[in-house]
Amino acid sequence: MIATTTPPPSSGRFLRCAWLVGALVCALVAGDASAQAKKPARKKLAFGFEDAAKRAEKLARSPFKDPRGEVPEWLLQISYDQWRDIRFRPEASLWRGKNSNFEVQFFHPGLYYDRTVRMHEVDSAGVRAFEFNPNQFDYGKNDFASRVPQDMGFAGFRVHFPIKTAAYKDEVIVFVGASYFRAVGKDHVYGLSARGVAVDTALPSGEEFPFFREFWLVRPAPGAKELEFYALLDSPRMTGAYRFVVFPGDQTIVDVESRLFLRKKIGKIGIAPLTSMFYCGENNACRTEDYRPEVHDSDGLLLNDSTGEWTWRPLRNPRVLSVNSFHMTNPRGFGLLQRDRDYEHYQDLETRMETRPSVWIEPKGDWGPGHVELVQIPTQADIHDNIVSYWTPDAPAEPGKSIDHAWRMTWYGDDPGRPPAGRVVATRRDLGTFEDGQRFVIDFAGKELRAMPAETVLEGVVTVGNGELLEQQVVKNPVNGQWRLTFQVRPQGGMPVEMRAFLRHEEEALTETWSYVLEP
Repeated sequence: MIATTTPPPSSGRFLRCAWLVGALVCALVAGDASAQAKKPARKKLAFGFEDAAKRAEKLARSPFKDPRGEVPEWLLQISYDQWRDIRFRPEASLWRGKNSNFEVQFFHPGLYYDRTVRMHEVDSAGVRAFEFNPNQFDYGKNDFASRVPQDMGFAGFRVHFPIKTAAYKDEVIVFVGASYFRAVGKDHVYGLSARGVAVDTALPSGEEFPFFREFWLVRPAPGAKELEFYALLDSPRMTGAYRFVVFPGDQTIVDVESRLFLRKKIGKIGIAPLTSMFYCGENNACRTEDYRPEVHDSDGLLLNDSTGEWTWRPLRNPRVLSVNSFHMTNPRGFGLLQRDRDYEHYQDLETRMETRPSVWIEPKGDWGPGHVELVQIPTQADIHDNIVSYWTPDAPAEPGKSIDHAWRMTWYGDDPGRPPAGRVVATRRDLGTFEDGQRFVIDFAGKELRAMPAETVLEGVVTVGNGELLEQQVVKNPVNGQWRLTFQVRPQGGMPVEMRAFLRHEEEALTETWSYVLEP
């Protein structure tokens, strides 16, 4: 069930061992388990997730103290170019020369970054603070290095790992600004962001932005290919403890565990939030003259519910704030995707939007009833993140109770398994041929669809709410082997028109479900 509301514009932003093949699999698994058993157990760390959780719970029982003021006001007034000219010296990187695949570099406060974070290194021997020092930075052309406080603190950090070649450690994940973080796989450039949590997003009361105020980085073992760390989150009405485990690779995986505590009641909590940009695409023309046919970091929201249904909602740049809710119980996954990977559709040599990562959120355990919420904010430029998605539980969050969730994030380019059947590859629309009508042209692609002869009769299953379905047809595109569903609708009653469509052959669904809202 999809519920749609349009708040006022003033609102804020598988193991089974079978004979032969199965026996081989089991033997391999048993061998791997044996090898794992031979590995020496890791010594108990001096600090872990439960320690962070105790700190968060204690912090929630005390009044909020805003750490703003630790950064001198003059440093907040510097220009973007001045801030970018401050660079961390690679030779000062944490774990450099320590026989580690990982290195950590840090960001300098200033400009937008008006809070500092405390950084620690953790191993079995203890917890050590990693202190800020201006000598860790090259200030470039700036002449204010001597004015920087010696003990100010860092704005955030980035993790480096040899993701492409063994000779160079690439930047793979960044934490800087509030609770925001971004990651990339092997062949990606940075695009959309994730956050620790979202609070009161798109409510008239305005959004609250919790921030990470402290991190504990676990020193990786020599040759380790994963990095673990913990974080303490804070805000006027909430605190939280987080555990992150990062696995860099072709697809970079981040396992997240969170435990939240409320100081005060909040209107809405968003779990595993993602933030992205959509300015224009084939379904939504650019509002100003632009040589680029499409401009977006993500082009759709993909959902997989506990029934097994896959739903694709193309993103858009609405005229007014749009909030859509996709209700489900125990979701299997959701994410913001950059499905269009064709450079010709972007023509942007600088930003290379076709290489922006998609992010898939896979809940761990049962999340119960709730909904994935999609917030789309009007924007007049591509410099604004105007798309937000997250999970909101039906059960209200109450002070005095912990809120526990765990999920896996996959930052990836494309994955034929999401969804396993046919997928929507383009959504287009125009005024059509009927008075007061709208025509939608939806292209579906997939291996099984391509193999079907053009004379195969496929049915377009189209449902329309608050509108009249006028006509529809399904044909195979002889140029690219895709199948095209075309239909026309006429809105009724001045209400948003809810539409869903998929392709079916006899009684078998061949594709994911396309979902769209046509605003009045």
